[in-house]
Amino acid sequence: MNSEQLVPMPTDWRRALAIVAHPDDLEYGASAAIACWTDAGHEVAYLLATVGEAGIDGIAPAECGPLRTREQIASAAVVGVSSVEFLGHRDGVIEYGTALRRDFAAAIRRHRPELVLTLNHHDTWQGGAAWNTPDHRAVGRAVLDAVGDAGNRWIFPELTEEGLEPWNGVRYVAVAGSPRPTHAVDATAGVDRAVQSLLAHRTYIEALTDEDPETYSRAFLDGTMTAAAQRFGGRPAVAFEVFSR
Repeated sequence: MNSEQLVPMPTDWRRALAIVAHPDDLEYGASAAIACWTDAGHEVAYLLATVGEAGIDGIAPAECGPLRTREQIASAAVVGVSSVEFLGHRDGVIEYGTALRRDFAAAIRRHRPELVLTLNHHDTWQGGAAWNTPDHRAVGRAVLDAVGDAGNRWIFPELTEEGLEPWNGVRYVAVAGSPRPTHAVDATAGVDRAVQSLLAHRTYIEALTDEDPETYSRAFLDGTMTAAAQRFGGRPAVAFEVFSR
């Protein structure tokens, strides 16, 4: 196990854009950091590639998608995020490629963030025991590439023609859930809201586990934050792999 200490996340930014695949992706840890950031006056917006319509086996996609959209908007509000957008890619079969990169580059140009946040793009999760899903891998890798695309007017020239000028202002890309974290955020002040934010996805959680949703949510988040705390001075923390630009 890597015992190298995590360093504090940079705070010299004003706007962040979080780009992930599904409703609930940000709520399994990152939302505790987001609550702390919005408390401090940072602006955070969410962009989701799908509406999560294939995420609950017992609910047909036509019903599930709108339900999970509502749950995500409510979940974001708990941690101070009011801007939540959905691109409508098909859940479970997102394809890495230029179309996905273009969508993300367009969003980065619109929101003009200094920090871009995404979820684990690596093949596995912490420890390598669990294989990551295709959607997470595709979205995470496309986000990393789209940050560069957003600043190059010649890669997707049609975006400039649509009035989306290049944006080279992204200074950091932070990857939540990475098996190779480098930085962390002291999440002490955001833990309770992170639990409530995850609980907003109640329909999904009830389909996922037979445990009491609140017990499940708090236990999961406490476990991940305690693990990060071992490399962050004992403080409850959310860990990120950070790329500086």
